[in-house]
Amino acid sequence: MTHYCPNPINDAVDSQESVLPQTCTSLRSLSRSLAKQLGLLDSVYGDLPLSPVQAHAIIEMDTQALSIKQLASCLNIDKSNASRAVSQLCEKGYATTRNNPRDSRSSLCQLTPQGKRQLKALNDQQNQVFEQILAQLSQAQIDQLTSSLTQYSRAIEQAKMQQGFTIRSITTEDNPHIARVIRQVSAEYGLTPDKGYGVADPTLDNLYQVYQAADAHYWIIEAKNRVYGGAGIAPLAGNPGVCELQKMYFDSNIRGKGFAKRLALQALTFARAQGYSHCYLETTACLQEAIKLYEKLGFEYLQQPLGNTGHDACELPMMLKL
Repeated sequence: MTHYCPNPINDAVDSQESVLPQTCTSLRSLSRSLAKQLGLLDSVYGDLPLSPVQAHAIIEMDTQALSIKQLASCLNIDKSNASRAVSQLCEKGYATTRNNPRDSRSSLCQLTPQGKRQLKALNDQQNQVFEQILAQLSQAQIDQLTSSLTQYSRAIEQAKMQQGFTIRSITTEDNPHIARVIRQVSAEYGLTPDKGYGVADPTLDNLYQVYQAADAHYWIIEAKNRVYGGAGIAPLAGNPGVCELQKMYFDSNIRGKGFAKRLALQALTFARAQGYSHCYLETTACLQEAIKLYEKLGFEYLQQPLGNTGHDACELPMMLKL
């Protein structure tokens, strides 16, 4: 059975499934090129007397006053840089500060009327720049670009949330720890052993031994010497060329970090490398977020289950052509 919990987890990559170096190099090169072309490395932002950081700061302060800490978080910079930008904006007359009524140790920064005029000039300038850029593209290309950049931005956010976690191959020492996670999560969702779920598998306490075949693998999610979850790939008995995505469980403390898709993709990459033609899984209707993930990955519903996994309570069999 493949068990996925809402907003699960996933993280650092095992060397077998690491992204191709050339892909990383190409994307890094493109990202650097975009930063340069958009003027993010310039000392001033376009024709305005603002640095890129100052420009982004006044955009963030458009609708509300912000503390230095809040501004730093919005801009994804350290507090010293945010404080420096605010000081410079105040010197130019574009911003002012006042005491924070909710925290006497901090102050709130807000735009002055002059700063709001400068913000309007900034928006007008950037709108003109992007209108010229988009004029080079068809509507279909614009839609595709918007979708791709949204995914790229989200991936960057998720990578930051995943820092500190590692995905690695299971070891024999992990057996009791991953079994604990599986039992804990199963109980949390009412997936009891008597109902035909994976928690009832007799091999649950020996997953390292189960996944030692060359065409099988299990990954552990770990941080600070604690196991938080994992997932595995193994051949589906009686179905040559078909593997099964198995034992995908995540501790509640690491959900919501965007790990589920990453771990599933890593497992599927391994499956393709092993020569499997299809990947099978079984899940249950109560795990709606799991189902949405599998659908996005391209899994399709089957009329009936394949093989005999013993997980008869998982009424939703799905298959992906690799």
